[in-house]
Amino acid sequence: MTAPAGLTLTARLNTSAADARRGIVRVHPEVLTALALREWDAVSITGARVTAAVIAAADASVPTGAALLDDITFSNAGVRENAAVVLAPVVVHGASRVIVSGSALASGSVDETTLRRALLGKVLSVGDAVSLLPRDLGPELAATEATRSLARSVGITWTNELLTVAGSDPASPVSVQPNTAVLWAGNTGRVDAVAPTTRADAGAPTVGTASAPNPAPNATTPSPPVPVRPVAELVGVDTQITKLTEWLTITLDEPEVLRTLGAAPRLGVLISGPAGAGKATLVRSVCADRQLAVVDGPTTGALEATARLRSVTDAIGALPTGGVLLITDVDALLPADPEPVATLILDALRTTLADGRVALIATTAEPARLDGRLRDPDLCDRELIVGLPDAATRARLLSAILKGVPADGELDLTAVAARAPGFVAGDLAALAREAALRAAARVTAKSATPEDDSIEPSLRTDDLLGALTVIRPVSRGDSPEVALGSITLDDVGDMVETKQALTEAVLWPLQHPDTFARLGVDPPRGVLLFGPPGCGKTFVVRALAASGQLSVHTVKGAELMDKWVGSSEKAVRDLFARARESAPSLIFLDEVDALAPRRGQSSDSGVSDRVVAALLTELDGVEPLQDVVVLGATNRPDLIDPALLRPGRLERLVFVPPPDADARTDILTTASRNVPLADDIDLHTLATDLDGYSAADCSALLREAALSAMRRNIDAATVTAEDVATARDRVRPSLDAAQVENLRAYAERRIE
Repeated sequence: MTAPAGLTLTARLNTSAADARRGIVRVHPEVLTALALREWDAVSITGARVTAAVIAAADASVPTGAALLDDITFSNAGVRENAAVVLAPVVVHGASRVIVSGSALASGSVDETTLRRALLGKVLSVGDAVSLLPRDLGPELAATEATRSLARSVGITWTNELLTVAGSDPASPVSVQPNTAVLWAGNTGRVDAVAPTTRADAGAPTVGTASAPNPAPNATTPSPPVPVRPVAELVGVDTQITKLTEWLTITLDEPEVLRTLGAAPRLGVLISGPAGAGKATLVRSVCADRQLAVVDGPTTGALEATARLRSVTDAIGALPTGGVLLITDVDALLPADPEPVATLILDALRTTLADGRVALIATTAEPARLDGRLRDPDLCDRELIVGLPDAATRARLLSAILKGVPADGELDLTAVAARAPGFVAGDLAALAREAALRAAARVTAKSATPEDDSIEPSLRTDDLLGALTVIRPVSRGDSPEVALGSITLDDVGDMVETKQALTEAVLWPLQHPDTFARLGVDPPRGVLLFGPPGCGKTFVVRALAASGQLSVHTVKGAELMDKWVGSSEKAVRDLFARARESAPSLIFLDEVDALAPRRGQSSDSGVSDRVVAALLTELDGVEPLQDVVVLGATNRPDLIDPALLRPGRLERLVFVPPPDADARTDILTTASRNVPLADDIDLHTLATDLDGYSAADCSALLREAALSAMRRNIDAATVTAEDVATARDRVRPSLDAAQVENLRAYAERRIE
């Protein structure tokens, strides 16, 4: 029996104290049935990272599309609340041996028998964080003795202790059984044989040089080292490598030069950029020949206050002779709404940097959510940005990722990269894994036949293109997007003038910026599509995005409106910030009349007016839009604030007229590609008789005709003219002649 495919659910925080930090995922009972799982089975969770946990039924009031995760499982999956995760059945084996690492207090106080009792019944993966809270839920699990032992040995703080799974035998995921040997990493003598992990210890930082990972004398138990890429293999970050290398050389290797010039030899660098762009990889590569201590921000930030401060001070103490302190995802450790311990952590970092022997490098994907004090002159006074790669850089990244992978012919990586706007290195690595799965499935299927028992695995361009339909770039966050399909502007049979206007206003500035520079003119900043409803405004935007291979960020109606003061304006700023990061990009404001109505005429406490002001500022403010075009769509242009339509904003107005007879013929021909029509149906004659029908009406007519054929005979093989006539009685034209004339008049007035 084939295992059911995974289900995509929305991750939500489980607030139940009984489930807290126990590695349990709760879902609606219907989801358990759909996954063919029983309660307390194992399930894999795929977010930005793949982990595993125990699944259990939630209360029936929990939505079927939600998965309740505790805070540790959120961290293990690498996602935030309300992000999408994929749950799927997974096969786990009882572990013969599990190796964990933790704080000095835990490893020195908890014996291995008590440790096994605390982890009994949990599903673990290498690199996961796991708490000492026993999984005392489910059949035949009672952890009373383990709870008492932990309270006696560790004290009242034992519930806050986090461990890191450093290794397992067999390979993870595994479950801890009564006969499993659960060992502390320092007691195995074989930690170097454990598979490497990218997650630092929960209670101690990853310490050691990148090239020779020997722990410093003051370091606590280190995690296995993370593989380091040579600087020469990094793609698209040459400028960042040069600057960071220069700063480290001057500050750490030539401090006397700075002192002579009257400057303190102090270096603090904040590296920002989208998740998965390779910020930590960049630092590890540049610091390959230096002593490096790493604090994992999300893991350390999940600890209680005292443990957070101890983790940072332990990392600093691991660099007695100087080196580099790297804090990854520092916004998780030092958020914008800090706790009192943040002040102590910042003071410890400030004291360390003042000495001049240790450089601080912090990375973040969300600088807006970072404690502003970290940017003080005596802390991180310098910043590097790792942006999204362009198409050429994406092709080079794919070439590096797929180096040595057997291919069936030459891979067209340029075509794949062109269809992956917004993808960063991590996204492209996920794309390569998905393509490998597709290639493996093809090879496995062929090898099952008697005549093909020696098929060699190889990758094809089609595997990579197919993976693009599955992998969505994590770097885009939660912003909704218009999917890039296979239909381009060349495939749109009608709207000739509309296509030409969009090509000139949107594609030319992004594809031929040198021509605009040569002629000394600035390209249009924005375009407004207006026309009757159902005439294909959104459809032509999707074709436009596919033609230019653009990253498209879309907002529908009043989506940005929020009841909280300042939230709507912040949403506008975040939207444009994402667009700048993913340039060349297109911002599509659907139903823009609801988003930017005339100011002074609303009764919503001024929210609409402030949103309009924010839009005007972003479109034509101090910070210019580079390689970003704004496209609005509406069927009521008269309701839009006039300031939004002046030159420098949505200055180009494009009228999308209702389809004429020839356009309706093209629409019917496209919509009927998969509909078996009888030979006596003449689409051109039918289109001529459909005066007043929009593009949406024409498509709805054919759908209704197919349903009429099914009502006539459920086994019908063709759609007859009689079915079409019946459908015409049901589907009436939706275009309002008066509205169409008003829009035409508006377009003519704008031209005049």
